[in-house]
Amino acid sequence: MNRRTLTVNVGMAGVAYCLRPQSIRTSGLGSCVGVVVYTAHVAALAHVMLPDSAMSSVLDVNPAKYADTAVPLLAETIHQRGYHGRKRAKIAGGAHMFPQLATVDPLLDIGTRNVAAVRRALRDENIPIMAEITGGHAGRTIEFFPADQSLSVRTIHGGTRFY
Repeated sequence: MNRRTLTVNVGMAGVAYCLRPQSIRTSGLGSCVGVVVYTAHVAALAHVMLPDSAMSSVLDVNPAKYADTAVPLLAETIHQRGYHGRKRAKIAGGAHMFPQLATVDPLLDIGTRNVAAVRRALRDENIPIMAEITGGHAGRTIEFFPADQSLSVRTIHGGTRFY
């Protein structure tokens, strides 16, 4: 497949969508999790930083930042675009960027907590996970291609793989 398409970029704690033949990408996934929810023609991506919006302050109203609010936002984004087909998900990230901190306090293992919260939120929305590339100790850049529903995952030392 020709990978030269218009690419929508999603920043940290951001959310966006794309239609085929576009692609959608986010980078800088360390302990953060990239969540792609898609149907046959549209994909929405969130760059989730933290597991639970209960951690937010009154001034922080960004639902894309938290797993428990980002996943419903992704589903709603697709629904608002008029796509009501079966939704699926692919997720990547949740690395252990500072494993020594998790030995001091498990609450500091944000990567593991983010992945668990994303899984829980997807389950609550009845969206099955079709591919999951999580954990490890390396940051990732991901790009999703709705045309063939493939997820490109690039790491510094691991190269690029498609899922």
